[in-house]
Parts: sequence; structure tokens; C-alpha cells
Amino acid sequence: MNIHNLDFLQSGRWNGLAFFSGWQPTVAGTVDITDPATGQHVANVGFGGAADIARAAREAKAAQKGWAKMLALERAKILNRAADLLEEHGAELAPWIMRESGSIHTKAMIEIEHGALFIRHAATLATAATGTFLPGMDERTHYARRVPHGVVGVISPFNFPLVLSIRSIAPALALGNTVVHKPDPRTPISGGIIIARIFEEAGLPQGVLHIIPGGAEAGEALCTDDNIAMISFTGSARGGSKVGELCGKHLKKVQLELGGKNALIILDDADLDVAASNAAWGAFLHQGQICMATGLVLAEEPIAAGLAERLAVKAAHLPVGDPSSHQVALGPIISDQQVAGIQAIVDDAVAKGAKLLAGGIHDGRYYKATVLSGVTPGMRAFDEEIFGPVACIVSFKSDEDAVELANRSEYGLAAGVISGNVGRAMALGDQLNVGQLHINDQTVNGGPYAPFGGRGKSGNGSRMGGPADIEEFTQWQWVSVKDQAAAYPF
Repeated sequence: MNIHNLDFLQSGRWNGLAFFSGWQPTVAGTVDITDPATGQHVANVGFGGAADIARAAREAKAAQKGWAKMLALERAKILNRAADLLEEHGAELAPWIMRESGSIHTKAMIEIEHGALFIRHAATLATAATGTFLPGMDERTHYARRVPHGVVGVISPFNFPLVLSIRSIAPALALGNTVVHKPDPRTPISGGIIIARIFEEAGLPQGVLHIIPGGAEAGEALCTDDNIAMISFTGSARGGSKVGELCGKHLKKVQLELGGKNALIILDDADLDVAASNAAWGAFLHQGQICMATGLVLAEEPIAAGLAERLAVKAAHLPVGDPSSHQVALGPIISDQQVAGIQAIVDDAVAKGAKLLAGGIHDGRYYKATVLSGVTPGMRAFDEEIFGPVACIVSFKSDEDAVELANRSEYGLAAGVISGNVGRAMALGDQLNVGQLHINDQTVNGGPYAPFGGRGKSGNGSRMGGPADIEEFTQWQWVSVKDQAAAYPF
């Protein structure tokens, strides 16, 4: 498909620009976007620095009171219209996601579909009941209501750029906040420009949403600007730690959704073919560049060898290459640096005794689906988030052993348990220190209706999605009302 024959995104409107109160140049200049699969030029967008963030924050704060006062039903209509536009133009927009993030078409369309669902869910929040009457000790009327924070800063990553931006932007807007968003500078179109265009066409008032691609300087400016009340960050544990430190220093509310070393536990009564399919999807989807990716495949000893054999066969048959061909299952890793990091972890595991059953090699940024068996604690492949297409098989002797191995991780995002006995799987799952648990399913799950987040290095205990959105993007205000003022003894 030639994306330039379709005109909703209208690259001439935003080329070299960022989205303030309309499309305008940034003080910090521009950044070139390249396709990680081919290295070819994709587009040029505005690149934000501290001065650009400060300007956006001022304008967002000036617009916030008016936006919050708009009838909730009108805010909901704008959001629903934005969701309509995303779906209507999905065929045009999906190739941009593919070219920027290196995703296959199926994954890009998942982002379109889920992105629209996140916006529609957020629209329901605009009209949700967000208050309650309180008991009192005198004649006064007491009630508590949820009110917006003001300006919310959103920082999103490259791997699911559309969904991981929208899932914070949409509920923040729905609940009366304005937003300054910094997408990853490698994916500013699918993580920013697309979002700006659908809301622009949906009739969002000027100043309510600002999208400024940028790097570390822009991110630090978001975390320290006095006009920004909250930061919603999705990214690495290392980056989240820095964001949390800055926000704490400046007394901002912060929502951190970070990485994961997610265990898929496969018990000896599982169907091995089904289990191998689950493990392959969880470990290899989008080249393993997903916070929920299956980082450890914990297999009970009697079935570990059989599972490893089946998973290696699947890995060997997954074609790797340019997603634009529509003939591959895995696209490119996002950068050469990331490829080098994946290779170092695989080499460390093999040097320490793990068996390489498939993959373990790459052609440039195209990394083969890889299977390591005999992975044990102390190997980097056991301990670290790889963010690459590597299935690490660890054997265990008992349910208690599986729980101990899974809970060794400093992360606590997701886990799955596969068993022919649901009761056994649930009893085991109840002991896992994770934010989301999937029985008879792999670890890559998400959507707008469930509270999403993790524990430990996977986040700060905050959640996004479902009922958690109201908790995160608003705060309580207590109101007491007397019919008339009365004198006090002083």
C-alpha cells in the first residue's frame, strides 16, 4: 500500500511541525524519522526542547478550566468522534505504525482497534458518577467529588506507540484535564501525529491537547514544570525511576507503568501443543518488544523437554524481515543498540550452560526467534527483561518451586498459568506477586476495561484502564455547605 495516496493524515499539514494550539514549529527544531526495517526516510517532525514544553504547559493550563466546564456529554461526543475517525482511517494509518515501529500489519491493526476501544471507554468516564454524599456532625451538607488534576503530562514509548499514548491521553481528557504529550522521538507519528489529527478533526478545542515529540530534555521539562500537575509515564524501569524521582521532588502525582519479566507457568497436565503456541505468541509477538512479553517459560520437569522441542520448531518456522512485505511474522528490532543488548544476554546464557535450540543470530536488526532451554537463576536471561524475541525455558519440580522461581523477579507485571486443572492453576496463581494474572493464557493481554499495572520494578502500584482511570486522572475534593455563615467564639 502506498500510504501517500491516502490523505487523512495530510503530511503537508504537519511536516516539520508539532501540535501546540494548532500545527506550529518548535524552538528546538526538527527530527528525521526513519524506518527501522530499511533505514529509509519516513517523515520529518517538530522536535521539542524545554522551551517548547514550557509553552505547551502554559497554553494547556490556560485552556483547562474551560475544557473542564464543558458539558460532559459534549466531551464524550468529541472522544467518540475521534474513535470513529481512527477506525474509519485505519487502513491508511496502520502502515505508518508499521514503518515507524517495525511492527507487522496484524500488530498495527491491533493498535488501531484497541486504540479506538480505549477512546470509547474514556468517553463513558466523562459522564460517569464521580461523587458521593458524606455523613456530617452538624447541619451542614457534606459531599466528596472527583475533580481533574489540571494539566497531565504523558510520556509514551516506541513499542505500542498509538495504544500506549491513547490509554493515558483519552481518559485524562475525558475527565476534564488538558494534556501535554511527549511521544518517543522514534515513533512521533504513530504515537503523536495520528492522535493529534483524529482529535483535531473531531473538534477538540485548541489548547486542550499538545503533542511535542522530544527526548530527555523535554521529558525532564514535563516532570519539573509548575503548570503540569501529573505525569503518566510508560517505559523502562530505569527511565521510570528518573521520572519518579523528579516528580517526587516537585510533588507531582506520577503514574509509572514500567517493564516486566513475566512468567508463563506450564504444568505437567497441560496440552503441550497449545502450551507451546501460547509461549511462542507471548515471547515472540512484536519481536518480544512488549512489557507483557513472556520473559520466562517455567515448565514442569516431565514436560520441559517436549515443550522446548515444540517451541524450537515454531521459532524456526517464523519468518523475519521487512513488515511491508506482509510475508513475515517478526519485523526489525527498534535499534542496533537494542540488538547488541539482546545478543549479549543470549551469549551470556549459552556461556553459563543454557542450550540454544533455535535462533540466537541476527541479520542487522532482524533477530531470529530464539529458544534457550536450561535457563537458571544467575543467568542474565533469567534475571533481566530482554525486550527481544527470546523464549527462556526454566524447568521446575513442583508447584511450590514454580511459585518461588516466578517470584524471584524484581518485576511484578504479568503472569500466566496453563493447566488442565483450573483449580490447581488458580491456587498457584494466587501466590504470584503480579498486577495481572491470566489462567490458561499467555502473558500478553491488555485492554481498556481492566486496571493495568504492576508491582515492584514494574511500576509504582498505579493502574490505568477500567475503573482505575477515574482514580488516577482525578482527585477527591471535599465540599461542605451551610445555609448561612455563623459566628465562631473567637
